[in-house]
Amino acid sequence: MSWQDAIERSVHALGYELVNAERSAGGLLRVYIDRVAGRNYESGPGDAVTVDDCERVTRHLQYALDVDAIDYARLEVSSPGLDRPLRKESDWQRFAGCEIDLTLRAPFQGRKHWRGQLQPREAGWRLVLPPGSGQPTQALDFDLHEVREARLVPQLDFKGRRAQPAASQARVTQ
Repeated sequence: MSWQDAIERSVHALGYELVNAERSAGGLLRVYIDRVAGRNYESGPGDAVTVDDCERVTRHLQYALDVDAIDYARLEVSSPGLDRPLRKESDWQRFAGCEIDLTLRAPFQGRKHWRGQLQPREAGWRLVLPPGSGQPTQALDFDLHEVREARLVPQLDFKGRRAQPAASQARVTQ
């Protein structure tokens, strides 16, 4: 059994999605996991991977890799991050409607890098581009074999840190 198969089997057995696994020089194994949408986890509700999730997967992988006699020096388990890569067909389906950064293999209209909202088509995918100043909405249609890399655009929401409207900050004095 390969190290990739052992990791994938173990991560799936715990109910997580394996986003990626990398092996680098010096024996480092780096594993990126994600929660499966709609599933309940011991570490609590939500769609975001927690430290407890990473710890649980790490402990299980340490045991599984030892049983399968897979040699490694260090193991790192983490979430895929806010800019999660889209690799598998299921990733594209799961994140339809989200804003992504897209890098094409070959330039289209002189550009390889595009940003927009991901939408499915009957045959392939569409990236709805943000409207320019006074220009109509445009879209880029593509197939997955044309994509070099795609990542979610991080959506940050600092609750409680929103600026107050100018009217509520001003005080009228006479």
